[in-house]
Amino acid sequence: MELFSGHPRGPERHPPAGGPRARRASLLDPRTAAGQVFLLQVLIVVLLVVAAVVAMVLQTASDALQRGRRESIIAAQSFASAPGVAEALRSPDPTAVLQPRAEQARKRAGVDFVIAMNTEGIRYTYPYPREIGKKFVGTIGPALQGRTVVEQAGGPPLPAGRGTDVQAVVPVTDSHGKVVGLVSAGITVRNVTGLWLPELPIILGSGVAALALAVTGTTLVSRRLRRQTHGLSPVELAELYRHHDAVLHAVREGVLITDADGRLLLANDEAVRLLGLPADARGRPAAELGLPEPIMRLLSSPDAVTDEVRLAGDRLLAVNKRPTYPEADLDGSVVTLRDTTELAAVSGRADVARERLQLLYEAGVGIGTMLDVERTAQELADVAAPQFADLVTVDLLEAVLRGWEPTAEGWRHLRRTAIGGEQRMLPVYPLGEVITFSHRTPQMRSLQERRVVLEEDLRQADGWRGQDPERARKALECGLRSLVAVPLRARNVPLGVANFYRTADSPAFEPEDLTFAEELAARAAVAIDNARRFTREHAMAVTLQRSLLPRRQPEQDALEVAWRYMPAEAGVGGDWFDVIPLPGARVAVVMGDVVGHGVHAAATMGRLRTAVHNFSTLDLPVDEVLGNLDDLVVRMDNEEDPGDAAEGHEGEGVTGATCLYAVYDPVTEVCTMARAGHPEPVVVRPDGTVTCPGVPASAPLGLGGYPFETVELSLPEGSQLVLYTDGLVEDRTHDIDVGMERLRRALGGSGGRTPEETCQAVIDSLKPAHTSDDIALLAARTRRFPRSDVAMWDVPQDPAVVPSVRARCRDTLLQWGLEEAAFATELIVSELVTNAIRYGSPPVGVRLLHGRCLICEVSDGSGTSPRMRRAATTDEGGRGLFLVAQFAQRWGTRYTTRGKVIWTEQFLHDGASAAAGLAPVDFLLEQFDDPGL
Repeated sequence: MELFSGHPRGPERHPPAGGPRARRASLLDPRTAAGQVFLLQVLIVVLLVVAAVVAMVLQTASDALQRGRRESIIAAQSFASAPGVAEALRSPDPTAVLQPRAEQARKRAGVDFVIAMNTEGIRYTYPYPREIGKKFVGTIGPALQGRTVVEQAGGPPLPAGRGTDVQAVVPVTDSHGKVVGLVSAGITVRNVTGLWLPELPIILGSGVAALALAVTGTTLVSRRLRRQTHGLSPVELAELYRHHDAVLHAVREGVLITDADGRLLLANDEAVRLLGLPADARGRPAAELGLPEPIMRLLSSPDAVTDEVRLAGDRLLAVNKRPTYPEADLDGSVVTLRDTTELAAVSGRADVARERLQLLYEAGVGIGTMLDVERTAQELADVAAPQFADLVTVDLLEAVLRGWEPTAEGWRHLRRTAIGGEQRMLPVYPLGEVITFSHRTPQMRSLQERRVVLEEDLRQADGWRGQDPERARKALECGLRSLVAVPLRARNVPLGVANFYRTADSPAFEPEDLTFAEELAARAAVAIDNARRFTREHAMAVTLQRSLLPRRQPEQDALEVAWRYMPAEAGVGGDWFDVIPLPGARVAVVMGDVVGHGVHAAATMGRLRTAVHNFSTLDLPVDEVLGNLDDLVVRMDNEEDPGDAAEGHEGEGVTGATCLYAVYDPVTEVCTMARAGHPEPVVVRPDGTVTCPGVPASAPLGLGGYPFETVELSLPEGSQLVLYTDGLVEDRTHDIDVGMERLRRALGGSGGRTPEETCQAVIDSLKPAHTSDDIALLAARTRRFPRSDVAMWDVPQDPAVVPSVRARCRDTLLQWGLEEAAFATELIVSELVTNAIRYGSPPVGVRLLHGRCLICEVSDGSGTSPRMRRAATTDEGGRGLFLVAQFAQRWGTRYTTRGKVIWTEQFLHDGASAAAGLAPVDFLLEQFDDPGL
């Protein structure tokens, strides 16, 4: 294409805004022509000033030197010719005569020194007396011959300062013409060169005036250039014309510029194409170019036009017209032409693309908001309908809904998981129904062939109609017409099928819609697969954790217990609790929390719970149990593989935990407890009073080396001890103090509630809408062991009292109605008491407890624990603990602050001991050969 252009004036550019500071900055800018001229002028003026100063210095120095020579000669000759100088030189003390006269002469002549000396150059006078008598510095040979010597030489310090001086040496002659001495006068060079300094301000002033003239001239030239170029630099002007030509060639909009006479000054390539202009159109009147009539009327009209559509041949052109220079009152005009016939098609495609992009954005934001498979499938249906399809159904494999990895064997059975769109009343399979698709259906073909299947007209889709002919007939009668079945796949794993339907009121699906449907399904498939995998992992973690938590309450007489456990929505954590029966009818309650979430936290929790059971079996004090747990957590930390963190394993980080351990004795109604970083328990008294027992807060488990403080609390019968984890009272919206206050209000007045009712009331009041952390809650109501079922007495340190102990034991069991258990119990008590008397230390005591089982306890002050062994037939003893183990279901030793307690438990069934028939009585009696019993 050829570009026709005249020489129109460019658009007016106003100078940049700003005050004098901005203009000065522009003037000094070396990138502008004015700035470059100004810098050149400044350089010239500076060079001229420097040259003038140098020339003046040199000339002044030369003139001053000549003047100094003359003055030095005159001063020296005047002093040498003065009367009496020759006689003074021959006097005995020339210095006394000549020194005052020389100083007067120096001051009158304005020289720096006047020196009188003998013919050998020894000074008789000098401005500084200490220099008198020293050798004169200079040439005196020619003066001794009667000539005058003028030279530059350095010498001793002078009044004018140290430095080189201009000095003259003349002879002093007597009346016979004989040289009897010499006189030298001089001026220092520094004083001479200082004569030019008064001239310097004149030179500098001239330089400043020249610079002012240069600035003024440059400013005037710059302003003129700005007016002529509208504020554009030469580089900008060149770029303007290059851009002008490039834009005119590149734009998809025609441009025509005409002058006041209607001649064509400019037409770009697009205008030539749209109007079919000839090659010689430049400079010709527009009327001679054969333009369409609507365009000619537009060019001849003086009115401005905005976005009017004119017909030019077979094209519809959107036209705009403006005056070329409205401020200058010129009649030229600019016309722009845009082809709307092509723009309409392009705009339609752009609108569709924009809608599709918006829908994909909504899919990215709205699909996968929750890690729930069914919720994610419904989000896909809601996003796609009705913007892309009138009806959307999502069918997922059964394994996907359960979080399993799907297999090819289960492909035919899909469950209708989601339905979206305004046409939900169409006769399609309802939500939740399991559908068995045949191999000919679009859904199964899509799933097996791993591709999108398009059915443009369902009336011709035999496979779809053959799946359920009656249902298909009703759907077609309701207007269902078109279907796109897209497989839902992620990580090359099939998940299900998404079905997009359109009715007869909407255009049928086209091949262009398949790519978009596939993209939409791909995004949803990733979210569904993430939800499936989360469902699987969450179910595994919950199963693991629930398997590690107590499944049922153990049988015990001390507490009535109820609990609640709720895992976090994002994954299980390490919260745990336990109720552990202890010897002596006591019960231990435990509540703990492991740092972190997931399988690792649940596994750690299981290890800690097992450890607590083991430590409780040893019947260790409360603080020792926590100390052993602390050591265990430290060892677990040290066992962590450092490479796990680098590989991103779940085990990364430090394993920490909190724990609260409490032991309640129903006989004494005393609860001993300690806590390691765990929230403080809450006690509800029988009258409904809610208090915190003030258990000292010790360091969490895993820090190592810190002691754990214990507290003993009296809990009357009917009191409730409430243990919990921080997930109950802490939340992102409030701190723990607010949660504790809410917990106290929820427990207020609950003295008459059962533990089950207490747990439910607390959960109803404090459970958050979305649990971000596990919640564990345990409520235990205390019971008092009946005093009538407790028998205890002291035993003297004398083996002879063993029969009386057995008799008293038998009488107590008869009172409790345990006649059948009397024999075994007497045997156990007699053996334990005999061992305590023989091998223990006083005091020795016996205690019998009648509850779910019969408990026998024998205490003494020794810390030595007995052990069971099998005695040989020739041994006289060693069979006592063997007999105890045969008649008791459980036995053991626990240590107290005053010694130890040997305890046994006998299970009771209808008042009889369960151990009565375990061993033949005659055999046991044969083993029981201690004559002292």
